[in-house]
Amino acid sequence: MAKIKVCVIFGGMSSEYEVSLMSAKSVIDNIPSDKYDIVKVGITKKGRWLFFPGGTDDIMRDKWYDDPDCVPCLISPDRTTRGLIKLDGNRVSIEKIDVVLPVLHGKFGEDGTLQGLLEMSGIPYCGCGVLASAVCMDKIYADIIFEKRGIPHAKWDFMKDYEIDDFDSIAERVEKNLGYPIFVKPSNAGSSVGVTKAHDRAELKSAVQLALTHDSEVVFEEFISGHEVECAVYGNCPDLIASEVGEVGASAEFYDYNDKYFSGTSVTYIPALLDKETRDEVRRLAKKAYTTCNCKGLSRCDFFVTDDGRILINEINTLPGFTNISMYPKLMMHTGMTYSELIDGVIGLALEGSR
Repeated sequence: MAKIKVCVIFGGMSSEYEVSLMSAKSVIDNIPSDKYDIVKVGITKKGRWLFFPGGTDDIMRDKWYDDPDCVPCLISPDRTTRGLIKLDGNRVSIEKIDVVLPVLHGKFGEDGTLQGLLEMSGIPYCGCGVLASAVCMDKIYADIIFEKRGIPHAKWDFMKDYEIDDFDSIAERVEKNLGYPIFVKPSNAGSSVGVTKAHDRAELKSAVQLALTHDSEVVFEEFISGHEVECAVYGNCPDLIASEVGEVGASAEFYDYNDKYFSGTSVTYIPALLDKETRDEVRRLAKKAYTTCNCKGLSRCDFFVTDDGRILINEINTLPGFTNISMYPKLMMHTGMTYSELIDGVIGLALEGSR
């Protein structure tokens, strides 16, 4: 029986480029080799697409693009091609692909842009579609949808970049409605990049300026005292698995980008330090949020559980980290899957959804 040819795409132009490299190494090293042939495509920070024939150690060291056998490439939007076009000098060749596994986090990978290209190409791909990817990536529009569907979340507000000259009046409104401390976030970024906890007006303004370096829209959220918990959802609707609920004890003031991927000092609890009734309700709401946003394949749903027992959704990550310390694989492995079985399953869901 012929092997399935899977194209793993990694790197990208987002602020989470380095995390993508870590995820890609883990994924490529653990794809069942008896079932899949792997085609590797890297995207540089400047947006150059390269066919990469080398090993995962070079990916991890961020030396992959120096491989002398790298050649420019692109996924053809022409549905009769259904593959990768490689440009090797004056020679053009086509590499047929059965399925794409994006291992990209953040903008231009997790936000619906890549998914739109893949929809045009007709090649099945792992994870959420265009709408779910775009909505879940944008905190403002995700919150609007959660609000409409009765999925509880923290009090919030937002502003656009062109409103910065009116900052003082916006600050007055936000201070009145949310109170300090206030979390300030880019609306369309990921993995706690550009996030600040502001304690007064001066810090609020600095936080807005930082967030605007990552996106043109800024979200303000009330501070929640309680547990930050996560639930992995796996499957295509309506056949879903919601994992046990996990909790991360952050070593920093909040669970920031460095704490998630580089410091290695945070502590993970599976199950979360909550009673079973509360964890079951988190799992129920995770499935509701997943179906509400039309997710498929996989997503990690993040929640707060307040000190007085309220459960509030934070966000949905449609291409969650797949590093060896990432919460999504840990949660799914807690259900009984091995890491390789999880990757195989995610690819299978993509092929199933394309039929």
